[in-house]
Amino acid sequence: MDREWGSKPGSGGAASAQNEAIDRKERLRRLALETIDLAKDPYFMRNHLGSYECKLCLTLHKNEGNYLAHTQGKRHQTNLAQRAAREAKEAPPAPQPLHPQKRKGNVRKSVKIGRPGYRVTKQFDEESKQRSLLFQIEYPEIEFNAKPRHRFMSSYEQRVQSVDKRYQYLLFAAEPYDTIAFRVPSTEIDKTTPNKFFSNWDPDSKMFTLQIYFKTKAHEQTTTSSAANRPGV
Repeated sequence: MDREWGSKPGSGGAASAQNEAIDRKERLRRLALETIDLAKDPYFMRNHLGSYECKLCLTLHKNEGNYLAHTQGKRHQTNLAQRAAREAKEAPPAPQPLHPQKRKGNVRKSVKIGRPGYRVTKQFDEESKQRSLLFQIEYPEIEFNAKPRHRFMSSYEQRVQSVDKRYQYLLFAAEPYDTIAFRVPSTEIDKTTPNKFFSNWDPDSKMFTLQIYFKTKAHEQTTTSSAANRPGV
């Protein structure tokens, strides 16, 4: 018998839906662990019964992992946004400086000036059969001595588009420009092969360059088999 124990023929596994829900909660919990410090969370509280409470949403949670998953949910995020909007509306206007600085060169730019110019080039390596992307972002008005930053974001982390696990997001940021994001395949990025993952900031031309290669299935199989053939594995 090849079907899963305890399941009916054609059911796809009795616990498949439950396992999917558990996997989703675990992904949310791991994401929260990377972004939330419970010691600094003003809404996290442990009560006298040993369970945990969210003081913002007035919800009870049996453990820290359950609370962390809750913080990534729609209810908690909506309440956070509403509270921030209310506090911003009730906050008194900020006092204006009596003696504004005269040295314009040292004044920090706080007003966003829009999106930077960019160019994205799709490439294909015939030898390795790998697809790659070359990003060239122009920051002619970047702040003095500043350098652009970039990071990858999972589809579960962003709040702009509906979740699609087939894609991830690559973000670029530099003051005073708006942060821009590109949706790219969620295929693993090749960061181990020399010259496959490259970034450079040219302060003269004010251009930030990033090149990424996506691993192929052959790459992943080779990596897995190499690990399996190591002594002691």
